[in-house]
Amino acid sequence: MGSRGRTKQRWCPQVQQLTPLWEGPDLDMQDYEGNKKESSWEVIREWFRAQKGLHGNGNFSMSLYNAIPAKSRDLRLLLGVLGCPLAPVPFLKDPVHRLRIKDVPSEKSIAGYIIQQYLAATGCLKQQKCRKNMYTSGMVKMICCETEIALGENVKTFGTRSGENGCFVIWQMSPGMWSLELVVGGNKVVAGSNGKIVWRHTPWLGAHAAKGSQRPLRRIIQGLDPMITASLFAEAQCLGEKAIGEEECFVLKVAADRAAVIERSEGPAEVIRHVLYGYFSQKSGLLIYMEDSHLTRVQSPGNETVYRETSIGSSIGDYREVDGTMISHQGWTIATVLRFSEESMQHSRTRMEEIWTIDDVVFDVPGLSIDHFIPPADILEVVQSSSPSP
Repeated sequence: MGSRGRTKQRWCPQVQQLTPLWEGPDLDMQDYEGNKKESSWEVIREWFRAQKGLHGNGNFSMSLYNAIPAKSRDLRLLLGVLGCPLAPVPFLKDPVHRLRIKDVPSEKSIAGYIIQQYLAATGCLKQQKCRKNMYTSGMVKMICCETEIALGENVKTFGTRSGENGCFVIWQMSPGMWSLELVVGGNKVVAGSNGKIVWRHTPWLGAHAAKGSQRPLRRIIQGLDPMITASLFAEAQCLGEKAIGEEECFVLKVAADRAAVIERSEGPAEVIRHVLYGYFSQKSGLLIYMEDSHLTRVQSPGNETVYRETSIGSSIGDYREVDGTMISHQGWTIATVLRFSEESMQHSRTRMEEIWTIDDVVFDVPGLSIDHFIPPADILEVVQSSSPSP
């Protein structure tokens, strides 16, 4: 399987003060001329209010929201949730040697054994040398949102199930460098990490930097890179066993600690928890299902406290050997965004789906260097200006 040359990323982000990358819907409207610039959370709130107002008794201004066609709104929500989410915890650089089963709690020693079996099943323990880099290309189909609004016993469901096809390319390089280009429905999302800074660029929000420690792209741990996946679960807790379909699985859990979630909070939005569960087949040893939950509380002056929980579950399958390593080539992801408050009986639940396939995987691409993972200039300027002086 031959390697391919890399097309250099080109885009022209608008010059603006950068705000932190938020993991979830970010339906900003800056690319619609004449509209007022809104923060990500203001537009998220407007999106949910729109659902309530269109199908309930809500009374608020829809002028800004109606400026964007419904199909574009749904696609932006899809890309905001499923486009380039991050894992909840950083990865360990040497998971194989960090897996020790002596003098640790039993649930962690069991988890270490499960991860060793996973590394053996994927062929990583047989590798004589470390992979320097990796290229992956694939196709996606994102299915637009369906929203359910409930008030007591009254439940209304609306939305479409029309899908948008797209494609993506991922480049990886050790340690911790990656780049994603995703195009769906005419919208391009670009994200990446140089090992220190994680950033994202969308046509409607421009370039944004992530807060907190450097974490891997969730797409990478969906069966594409067993070593990174193992590193995330190297210090996991084993919760027991659970069946996924007809497969009996071991369930491992990792979660961001309190300091990490506080660091990722932004403005009125406070991250409460971010947890990841991995389901490893007892028969094959492979990761066949993964789900994570991200809970946020939004408290803004003059408004009720609102909670938003984003849950993403991915079925991972069609493992094939690529240069001695078992790589997943197909999967299906279902995400739900649940919005509720302590003061109201009303809640809303939005569902979205993605079907993805892998077309090509190449290891050790000649000529790939750290220069391919340099963040946009405006990201670097903001990060450098905000860094404390020596």
